[in-house]
Amino acid sequence: MSTQHLPLVIAGPIVRNVTERQCCIWLCTSVSDAPSLALSEGKDVLNGEGSAESVKVGEHAYLHLLRFDTEHPFSQNMRIGYKLCFENNEHQSRWEEELKPLLYQGQSTLSFHFTKTPTTILHGSCRKPHFRGDDALTQVDSLLHAAFTQDTPAPDLLLMTGDQIYADDVAGPMLKAIHFTIEALGLYHESLEGAVVQNTSELASHQHGFYERELLLPQISTNTVLSSLFFGAKKKPVFTSVNAQNHLIGSAEIIAMYLLVWSQALWSLIKIDKENIDEKYHENFEKEEQALNGFVSSLPKIRRGLAHIPTYMIFDDHDVTDDWNLTRGWEQEVYGNPLSKRMIGNALLGYLLCQGWGNAPNKVTPLIESVITKYNSGAAKDHDDLIDQLLDFDQWHYRLDTTPPIEVLDTRTQRWRSESDLNKPSGLMDWEALCDFQHSIIGKESVIVVSAAPIYGVKVIEAIQKIFTFFGKALTVDAENWMAHKGTASVILNIFRHYKTPPEFIILSGDVHYSFVYDVRLRFRRNSPHITQFTCSGLKNAFPDGLIKWLDRLNRVLYRAKSPLNLFTRRRNMSVKPRHPSMGYGELFNGCALGVLKISHNSTQVQCKALLSNGKEVEFPPVNDD
Repeated sequence: MSTQHLPLVIAGPIVRNVTERQCCIWLCTSVSDAPSLALSEGKDVLNGEGSAESVKVGEHAYLHLLRFDTEHPFSQNMRIGYKLCFENNEHQSRWEEELKPLLYQGQSTLSFHFTKTPTTILHGSCRKPHFRGDDALTQVDSLLHAAFTQDTPAPDLLLMTGDQIYADDVAGPMLKAIHFTIEALGLYHESLEGAVVQNTSELASHQHGFYERELLLPQISTNTVLSSLFFGAKKKPVFTSVNAQNHLIGSAEIIAMYLLVWSQALWSLIKIDKENIDEKYHENFEKEEQALNGFVSSLPKIRRGLAHIPTYMIFDDHDVTDDWNLTRGWEQEVYGNPLSKRMIGNALLGYLLCQGWGNAPNKVTPLIESVITKYNSGAAKDHDDLIDQLLDFDQWHYRLDTTPPIEVLDTRTQRWRSESDLNKPSGLMDWEALCDFQHSIIGKESVIVVSAAPIYGVKVIEAIQKIFTFFGKALTVDAENWMAHKGTASVILNIFRHYKTPPEFIILSGDVHYSFVYDVRLRFRRNSPHITQFTCSGLKNAFPDGLIKWLDRLNRVLYRAKSPLNLFTRRRNMSVKPRHPSMGYGELFNGCALGVLKISHNSTQVQCKALLSNGKEVEFPPVNDD
């Protein structure tokens, strides 16, 4: 395919890290011409220095992170216009045409605003393209559209708290679109060790390439658990099974997936057919395609929204694979196999290039340099070396120097592993990581913490997970909670009890596919910190409705305020009060939603709302203390 038929800008621009004197813009182009940035504030052109880092990931695919450092700080809450300027005049003309759908009414340039003191923070997680529900991420665009047309306050930033893609749960039609994208852009394939196929270029046409990828795993004596972890439909009495028969394998597949979930630009070129799809999967394929069509139709709004608001991201398990690093036994088996290790590494590579790069660019500079070396050389050894470097990297967490500061936690790669049992859940963060976290927040007036999984989970669900863990079945129920590991639970709760802990504490989380808000206070202490946890999930995913109703009822009956069962939980010295949603039932709200956190810098009041995909609001009003 000629590049003339490809969009000039395939995905993005996405506004990423914005500080007082710098902005970062991520995008993917089909040409090597990296644009420069021109910034303006009102009618004034901003002086400064621009730079661009670029990674060629295919014959017609270039990922760029553009930066602009200003001579003077951005004005608080003023819109900053930005333009992409291509040196090639033809490229510039093409971009100006492609730009038009990304502008709001009355706007002539893309824009964002910077504030040191955010008052409206959006957050969400779990965006599964083929889930049968509308994408709540479109509400970012709705809020910005209202800001431009009705002069309402624009949200300050967006936090995407995990599972931005589902690398392990891919619809057949999406996999078809991924293979089209790989071919159209010439994304680079790679050789595989320990697999039935010798190169990822064979996956699209292989007889087991769709819905049967578990058969492509190496047939060795130690791969029985590996097969169930990656590809088997795991039986989960409490939670839904994971459909992973189309699990992404190669780095090209991962990168293509990101380009297709961030932007609609390639979808008009994609022709989805049933070639190489076994007839027994046709009915499921057609249902998935119908759901995927709804996802694609929402992409123009999502792309426009992301081009106008600073956006920060952190991974959770589905960005890589379900149960990622859940137990020590899982790690030993998966990282001990060359194919599964490569798959984890490829997913981390995709995360680095399409998510992590824009969070804290300076922290990942050594990794980006290694990626450029790898793609320039094309050597298999360089790919293996890069994956080893990615797996050893321990700086995925980052901090935003806002007021209050925002601490984004890595709860996946710094695990506190169980020494007593291979099958016991690992702690979400180890001793050293928790100590670093505590050191960073000590003495602060207030802090916002982003944890992919809720620190304060629903007690009845955690109790069920604990029972399964006792019988060595932690993987069966995804025992991904902060209380599952004694050491981690003890340290994180002690951090909240520390006398120098910030008096105002907000926790933002997702992961669980339902939404709830808890207000937490320490028992038996007069000056307890005010802890509010706002869990909003998912953007395009939800819990089975009937099951969540029963779990909600059980939780309210078994763990009501004066229930003696509370004495057997690790949080018995804490008062956990739920805020009841204005819609739905009980304490848990089930439905696709975007979290809207509103902070008042003049009081301790924290407002939490779930903005549904249809625009309706679900409020979680605070409960008055007795």
